[in-house]
Amino acid sequence: MEQKFAICRVAIAPLRPAASDKAEIATQLLFGDAVEVLEEVQPWWRIRNAYDDYEGWMDFKQLIVVSHEEYLSAQDYKTLVPADVVNTVTAQDETAFYLPSSAVLPAYANGSCQIGNQQFKVSFDPYQVSPVTEEKITELAKFFRNAPYLWGGRTLFGIDCSGFSQAVFKLAGIRIKRDAAQQAEQGDTVNFLPEVKTGDLAFFDNAEGRIIHVGILLDQHRIIHASGRVRIDPIDDQGIYNPELGRYTHKLRIIKRFF
Repeated sequence: MEQKFAICRVAIAPLRPAASDKAEIATQLLFGDAVEVLEEVQPWWRIRNAYDDYEGWMDFKQLIVVSHEEYLSAQDYKTLVPADVVNTVTAQDETAFYLPSSAVLPAYANGSCQIGNQQFKVSFDPYQVSPVTEEKITELAKFFRNAPYLWGGRTLFGIDCSGFSQAVFKLAGIRIKRDAAQQAEQGDTVNFLPEVKTGDLAFFDNAEGRIIHVGILLDQHRIIHASGRVRIDPIDDQGIYNPELGRYTHKLRIIKRFF
């Protein structure tokens, strides 16, 4: 198959492990995400997300085919939507919502962006990612507070634990992988909980030793994570304690630092 590239044209597009609407949602693409097309079984395309190399199947009608040059230019990752509102982009009578942690706007200039042969009018001013600080990470993480948990989710309308950490870090200009086990292989190890700083990621395993959860440490005693909803819970050397259940729910495995 000839090499083909595309950009997501809808606000949220499910990415599935199999070419079927009945397959679970493994993750999501957001408006502006650039992808490489790996396989076609109409109406399904198997794609690889350029941002985190995640692969899956999606309906091709949610994509706009672009040139290799446009695919590469869409990977600047320096200009993002502000993390405070839901915005829109409009092409003629077609409107797409542009959510916080969405990709950069391809070929953005003078209030519009170009995707393939379509020009979208942009309803907001993108911002340039600034150097990350502990205060900024806290602000961004708390922005998602009370977002409902959704397996494979990446947005305010539903997000999973690793989608949450990836979204917050993306808005802060830090690029990490999609799944918790992948993220646990990145960063620098922090040996002890008293040594943590705001923004460190804590990872948790199951009885088999597999990483199954991740959260963002606010300090050595508190963690914000997606579990039922994005929430703040106490943490100690044993793991996350859920006051509502009156027990520990996640066993601490490792802590990593990314900035």
